[in-house]
Amino acid sequence: MRCVVQRVTLSSVTVNGEVAGAIGPGLMVLIGISVDDTETDLKYMADKVPNLRIFDDENGVMNRSVLDVGGSILAVSQFTLYGDARGGRRPSYIRAARPEAANALYLRLVDAWRSKGVHVETGVFRAEMKVALVNDGPVTILLDSEKAF
Repeated sequence: MRCVVQRVTLSSVTVNGEVAGAIGPGLMVLIGISVDDTETDLKYMADKVPNLRIFDDENGVMNRSVLDVGGSILAVSQFTLYGDARGGRRPSYIRAARPEAANALYLRLVDAWRSKGVHVETGVFRAEMKVALVNDGPVTILLDSEKAF
């Protein structure tokens, strides 16, 4: 499982001209699910993302999590995080999970974050989405449950 985590002051996702989800301060998280993802990968991201200490404390040091600051998460599924362009110019998505399996894990991840007390908004799975955000910092963190990077 891969996540691109961006600290934001605001973020939204629009589908067919309608806002599907929007947050103020918090994290905009793009989520990619692989064909190999298991319960272990889900638990890793369920814990890692809301506990990332990437918000400033009173001394201006990134030492607080989205849980600590009462922020929100905008969760957007994105199979292209498993695009592999090493072999040519057209990415291969063979490692991306099939939609049914990916959606099930995506929804469970969202539920896991909500169970920790985080307000979570979402995009629309498999929809053509327009994502807007104001990256705060900018702070962008790449996470991979296989620890490939």
